[in-house]
Amino acid sequence: MDLRNEHTTLVRRAMKHDEAAFEQLVLLHSEQLYRTAYLYVKNEHDALDVVQETVYKAFISIEQVKEPKHFVTWITKILIRNCYRVLEKQQPTDDILLHVPVQEDQSRDEHLDLVHALSHLRKEYRDVLVLFYFHDIPMKEIASFIGITLNTVKTYLKRGREELKIQLGGMDYGTARSTE
Repeated sequence: MDLRNEHTTLVRRAMKHDEAAFEQLVLLHSEQLYRTAYLYVKNEHDALDVVQETVYKAFISIEQVKEPKHFVTWITKILIRNCYRVLEKQQPTDDILLHVPVQEDQSRDEHLDLVHALSHLRKEYRDVLVLFYFHDIPMKEIASFIGITLNTVKTYLKRGREELKIQLGGMDYGTARSTE
């Protein structure tokens, strides 16, 4: 059985309230959820809280998943909403970016620059960029997920990359993955 079919089977089992299957799904996606939460809330404690709240909300509403293949999109949507709730309560601090984890393929400076630049984008651009580049969610799914047209997704990706390029001093984020 290939990974996609195995994942779909896990989601279907979880939708029937199979706790072990849900736990496996959480384990499969926990690092990605944590990194996304951290990207938004910018500290370990809040990111862990957001992931915990997301897992709880996903567990109690798992039957709302319409298509098992969209599970990751569905749980990411819950996560982002939880991030925004935390951010509404959060006081800005000057040194918050000093605690951002470095990804394996980036230097610490590159990662800090990217996170800092992303945090200064319009919410719409940031959401589309994070979903597309960090979660590899297709543009059609992003459009459906956020409730905008496919052309708007393309526009947000283009404008978001342009703003990132300016903020990063000419470095073009996103050349590795085409939007076409």
